[in-house]
Amino acid sequence: MSDNNDTTDDALDGAEVVEVVTTGVDEAGDVIVDDLIAVVDGDGNVLATDETVAVATPEGDILVDETISVMGEDGELHAVEEDVAILEADGE
Repeated sequence: MSDNNDTTDDALDGAEVVEVVTTGVDEAGDVIVDDLIAVVDGDGNVLATDETVAVATPEGDILVDETISVMGEDGELHAVEEDVAILEADGE
């Protein structure tokens, strides 16, 4: 049997999923919802995040920006995927 240096299971021991949703309206009347989901280890270190920011304008346009980040070997979060979708309101 060979040694395996994969510490993934050890890093996830005691990990919790935390979600924080923040909403607000800016000066232009845009409604903004920021939904942040984070995986946090037992020491409080953030291991990964999935953040979705949605903006709805008074005209009915909607922007959704989702960014998935993971902790790198340097201990910092790095974005590994970002998707942006813009839905424009029908002008009728």
